[in-house]
Amino acid sequence: MKEQSTLPRRSTIARILAKRGDTLVVTGLGSPTYDCAAAGDHPLNFYLWGAMGSAVTVGLGLALAQPKRRVLVITGDGEMLMGLGALATVAVKRPNNLAIVVIDNERYGETGMQRTHTSAGVDLAGVALTCGFRQTATVRQTDELDDAVPLLYTAEGPVVLVLKVSSARDPLVLPPWDGALLKSRFRQAVVGTPAAGA
Repeated sequence: MKEQSTLPRRSTIARILAKRGDTLVVTGLGSPTYDCAAAGDHPLNFYLWGAMGSAVTVGLGLALAQPKRRVLVITGDGEMLMGLGALATVAVKRPNNLAIVVIDNERYGETGMQRTHTSAGVDLAGVALTCGFRQTATVRQTDELDDAVPLLYTAEGPVVLVLKVSSARDPLVLPPWDGALLKSRFRQAVVGTPAAGA
């Protein structure tokens, strides 16, 4: 099957995060985490190391717990395919502050670049729409980003934006690996210093 992806993933994610303000960002396992770290480490980034399939559900919990904050999940097509049920749960809960970006290179990047179901036509934006998401879109061209990126920060959620990207591999850019440090840093950035004994 001829690859139709034309978006360069790193510059696309950098462009999305350049407009983030105080948005809380949850990243999926592997390359989505590296992409966000390459755009600049941030205390409001919560990187999920070794938690494949959990990015959307963590983002949902965060959106429900912080209804006045915008929450952006950035994950990959492999992880999203693993957790399709999460899209149904998000659609039922309908958090208006949650947006999900699926970086779709049609590959399982962490296990050897095997083709995913999206390479055979599975439409993740269509799945989200059928589940009941308010806004969905698939972006293949850079010039489509001008209309798509604002949806992530201003549209009533839940929102899914699928980015069809090249399967070219980018160099690893690793954020901190220490889970306890990341949790504490993120918590402090979101809610401030915890009370004594907490």
